[in-house]
Amino acid sequence: MGAPSTLGSTLGRRCALRLETSALRDIAEQRYGDFVEALREMVNVDCGSYTPEGVNAIADLCRDRFERGGWAVERMRHEPTGEQERLGDLVIGRIEGGGRARILMIGHTDTVFDPGTVAERPFRIEGDRAFGPGVTDMKGGLLTGFFAVEVLQAAGFDGFGTITYICNPDEEIGSPWSRDTILAESGRAEAALVLEGARENGDIVSSRKGVLDVRLEIQGRAAHAGVEPERGRSAILEAAHKTVALQALNGRWPGVTVNVGVVHGGTRPNVVAERCVLEVDVRSPEEATFEEAGAAVAAIANQHTVPDVGVTTISNGWHRPMEKREGGARLAALAIDVAGELGFELRDAATGGASDANTTSGAGVPSLDGLGPIGGDDHGPKEWLDLSSVVPRISLLAGLLSRLEGI
Repeated sequence: MGAPSTLGSTLGRRCALRLETSALRDIAEQRYGDFVEALREMVNVDCGSYTPEGVNAIADLCRDRFERGGWAVERMRHEPTGEQERLGDLVIGRIEGGGRARILMIGHTDTVFDPGTVAERPFRIEGDRAFGPGVTDMKGGLLTGFFAVEVLQAAGFDGFGTITYICNPDEEIGSPWSRDTILAESGRAEAALVLEGARENGDIVSSRKGVLDVRLEIQGRAAHAGVEPERGRSAILEAAHKTVALQALNGRWPGVTVNVGVVHGGTRPNVVAERCVLEVDVRSPEEATFEEAGAAVAAIANQHTVPDVGVTTISNGWHRPMEKREGGARLAALAIDVAGELGFELRDAATGGASDANTTSGAGVPSLDGLGPIGGDDHGPKEWLDLSSVVPRISLLAGLLSRLEGI
């Protein structure tokens, strides 16, 4: 669980060191050109999760910004075991202010794009939009974390307490390596701010569904389909029964979805299929129904219609639900207040996608996500970032950090 929180009393305070949001916005506007050039540099690096040399190039840029800003820097190298693929380095920056609140920020340095994507469609600007691989998911948000703290420093403000900023290399594959570090830092934090991009309509994110990825490997018995089919045990037939049963779980619990997204098996049409694999996505907005849905999937995996088949169940990764509890709701309310002072309307929303905020929230830390600039079409060739939202979102994050002062 997270450290004992002073967040409730913190958010209600108005200390003498409080900054005017207009001053923060003025400084952010002065830094806008620097932001765009830093964004261009990051976007023009191929850094898919399994391209460690590219991810490490982004890690280098993060380390350099930390060092220029006076942060203490720790860099961790991934050491794969067994058949694991090497991942990029994890970079952590820590900076001490004069306050008491312990704040965790998280941004990720990987994208979903393969090597060669930048050559096909490098960073470009059309009107108020920037385009390129990872421009909004999440190089724009990653930079927002740095620039927000730099804005506070330029304003001479150090009442933010301790800020720990994790730049992790594997979020797009579920943070399998960095999760332990995120959990460890969550245990020392009173609030977690995750810098994924805002929704297309500008909403920040106060809750996310939990995600469970399940792989069912069904083992049957091969036989000649024309000569002696009775000797076979069709893994595909068993998979079909399980698919129908899994899909029937939809609607059992509010907001819970179960999707058999991948099915592959068999070898030839004249062979009773010896093997079939199902890949299943399970999502739930609440912890209780997340557990119930997971148990129901396990029960279906273990109950067979075709005799003599075997099933191996593999959980490839999961995120606990990010529920909107009291602490997260207070963070969202504070962000909405700061946005109002900056002159724009802000709302918080729930979404079905998962992020590292699921991990921090699941660890008991009040969490808020979607604090990066506005963007859309994530993971696709038309991914974009709204450049007109950059200054407001840097100012919003800086203002939020400035209000989390300790007692």
